[in-house]
Formats: sequence, C-alpha cells, structure tokens
Amino acid sequence: MSSRSDIERHHSTKSCRQNNRAYSICRTLVLAGICVLPLSGCTSFVIGAGATAGVAALQERGFNGAVSDSAITAEIWQKFLAQDEKLFLDIEIEVVEGEVLLAGQVESTADELEAVRLSWQVDGVRSVHNEMSVGSGLSLMDNAGDLVITTKIKAALMFDGDIFAINFSIETVNGTVHLMGIAQNERERDRVIAHARETSYVKRVVSHIRLKDDANRQGA
Repeated sequence: MSSRSDIERHHSTKSCRQNNRAYSICRTLVLAGICVLPLSGCTSFVIGAGATAGVAALQERGFNGAVSDSAITAEIWQKFLAQDEKLFLDIEIEVVEGEVLLAGQVESTADELEAVRLSWQVDGVRSVHNEMSVGSGLSLMDNAGDLVITTKIKAALMFDGDIFAINFSIETVNGTVHLMGIAQNERERDRVIAHARETSYVKRVVSHIRLKDDANRQGA
C-alpha cells in the first residue's frame, strides 16, 4: 500500500508537470496568435508576445516557420489532452519546420502508437520522430534531474560564441537528451552535440539537428 508521503509526492509531481505544460502551451499559442485555450496565466504571456515574436524572427526558420511550428505543437497538445490526460502529461513535443519529436515515457505500446497517430492528424506535420519509451512513470527526482541537464546544456550553448543557440531545442527524458534545430554547418552541429555529451549525468544524446543547406528542409 502506498504511504501518504508517496501519494503526496505523486500529486505534487503531477501538479508541477501540469503547470509546466500550461506554461508551454500558452507560450506557443501566443506566438501563433491563437491564445484560445482556457488556461490560467495566458494574460501574462500576451504581455511578452512582442519579445517572443522578436526571438522567432531571429531564428533560422524565420517568424512564419516559428508560428507554424507553434500552431502544430498546440494542436498536438490539444489532441493529446482530448484523448487521454496521460498522453498530455507524459509526452514532450518539439516541432521544427514541421518535423515533430515525441519524447517521454508512456505506460503502454498502445499509448505510444496513439500519440504517433494523433500527431500525424495535424496539418503541416511532415515527419514524426518517435523517441518515446514504454515503462513506469518517472519520479520527481528523475524530472528534476532532467531539468537540470537541459538547463546546463542551454547555458553552455548560450555562452558558446560559435553557436547560435536560438536555433536549437532540447528535451531531456530520463537522462536521454534529444536535440532538434538548424545548424549553420557541420561544425556548429558537432559543437552542440559535444556540449550535450559532456554534460554531467547525460546517458545518451539523440540528434535530429538539420544543416541549414539540407535539401530536405521545407522550402529548400
């Protein structure tokens, strides 16, 4: 039987992840200009919409690309939430130029397949990278450790003068780092991967980084 402290930690972890997900959804909706979900806190993000748009305009994918990716992300989240709250809470989503990365730990293979199926239903999705694993839910300590890893890598990229950090997205799940983005050249891509690999407690690095002149990029 679960102890009271275990139950309290479970609810604390769930509440924290729900708040973080609401934060992320509001941010993507503001960028896309479609802040329509009934999520608390959206007003504060509208205030920073100008700054968010400015950042998007500086990215290699451009403002229109960032808006499109944000809209895709928000719609996938909506589909996950409508289908099953577990999908919404357990899966991290990153989208770059229509390429969707799904990372996280789900309870069953059926959940994994359903997440992929729902993602493909969204207009504008060009490919889906399934980096999900099947297993029991991550603990609060696991989630905290993943956040520390992601924060350290982001800081390393920001302070590296040879990397345009704004072009890269990072998701860490159970010590596995997932990288997405657009690199100016192979040297920049290799430096990003190296920073991730050199970060303490990283178990594995999975890169979906594309080069700027990759013929498979949308519009290339």
